[in-house]
Amino acid sequence: MAVVWRALFTRHPARTVVTGFALAVLGGAALLNLPFAVQGGVDNGFVTALFTATSAVCVTGLAVVDTGTYWSGFGQGVILALIQVGGFGIMTMASLLALLVSGKLRLRMQLTAAAETKSLGIGDVRRVLLGVAGTTVAVELAVAVVLSLRFRYGYGQPFQDAAYSGLFHSVSAFNNAGFGLYPDSLTRYATDPWVTLPVAAAVILGGIGFPVLLEVLRHHRRRRTTGRRGWSLHTKLTVLTTAVLLLSGTVLTCLLEWGNPGTLGPMHWSGKLLNGFFHSAMSRTAGFNAVDIGAMEASTLLMTCTLMFVGGGSAGTAGGIKVTTFAVLAAAMVAEVRGEPNSMVMGRRIAPHALRQALTVALLGVAFVVAATLALETVVDAPLEAVLFEAVSAFGTVGLSTGITADLPVVGELIVILLMFVGRLGPVTLVSALALRERTRRYELPEERPVIG
Repeated sequence: MAVVWRALFTRHPARTVVTGFALAVLGGAALLNLPFAVQGGVDNGFVTALFTATSAVCVTGLAVVDTGTYWSGFGQGVILALIQVGGFGIMTMASLLALLVSGKLRLRMQLTAAAETKSLGIGDVRRVLLGVAGTTVAVELAVAVVLSLRFRYGYGQPFQDAAYSGLFHSVSAFNNAGFGLYPDSLTRYATDPWVTLPVAAAVILGGIGFPVLLEVLRHHRRRRTTGRRGWSLHTKLTVLTTAVLLLSGTVLTCLLEWGNPGTLGPMHWSGKLLNGFFHSAMSRTAGFNAVDIGAMEASTLLMTCTLMFVGGGSAGTAGGIKVTTFAVLAAAMVAEVRGEPNSMVMGRRIAPHALRQALTVALLGVAFVVAATLALETVVDAPLEAVLFEAVSAFGTVGLSTGITADLPVVGELIVILLMFVGRLGPVTLVSALALRERTRRYELPEERPVIG
């Protein structure tokens, strides 16, 4: 039996990552199901605990109960720990602990960590692990200090409450989780740039992906010493596409919601611009909201769904199909329109297998979202746009909601749980983990060209 278990779940790195996330979800659900995890010791039901644990480990932020008033201090601590572990990565965390304790990593652990962090090779794993840990701690502490000082001296919160709130929201923001301690998320701070901008900065840095952050930092040091500067194509695509999507989301949000009395309408023009940017940043899989999502125009919800589906950078804390997938597909479309045989981006030719992977991720993502939307429509009494928004938010591990999450029946909660799990791990990772073995074809079939369009 042990041999079968090892063959099924430890030989394939992607399968190991899926197993690790599943065990973390079940362990977190067991802890949250304890009586003292809930304020007042009320029996909260296992599905509620499972939903919250999945949302935390998958850094989504969707919640069927209010985090700040429903869960006790112990329960909130469990949620915060699950967010940190889920955002950091199960195998990344295990590999880092092993590295700190023993100073070395086994080959299998290096392979699983490389698969999760998208390292270029197993020789990079040690450097990547330490870089990820250092970046995480530095950003979270810096944002926590800014938020804590603002809560303490700007709003008069007691020092202990301000420090706890600052740390909680900082960890949640950098890990793109979207869990907050207030029932209205961050709407009470909608026009306060000392709260919204640090949170947005943490979200963007966490969602852009650790490989990009580490490469930017490494080349910045090289530039200071050698004067050279050169980013990889992955970093260039991630940074450029992220900037374009952030700007586009800000402009469209402001245009579509400028006069909406339920969202940006009552604000001064500076507040409208601030919240347009904040919503654009949060739509990249963060989950905080400073305006009422349920009061937004249908056109804004559709635009937000697009941003949520694309998501953030690879090997970061963001979800979605990832910006590089979107960029590769866009490059392929441009090449096809121009009649060029190969997809070219920034002086480089996109490898055919990268295009196939991008198509697979995107189409599987569409399939999961459509299937989940259809399933939710049969059990939820809500408008189609609200149900679609919920499904895309769960798949993209965003956490934004029009307000229907708390009203989901048990079947609806289970559907969203599955969608969050699939969205966090990625369709390709999940499918490859479920495959019993890798198959290679030793022959080629005759070529045929079906009519397209």
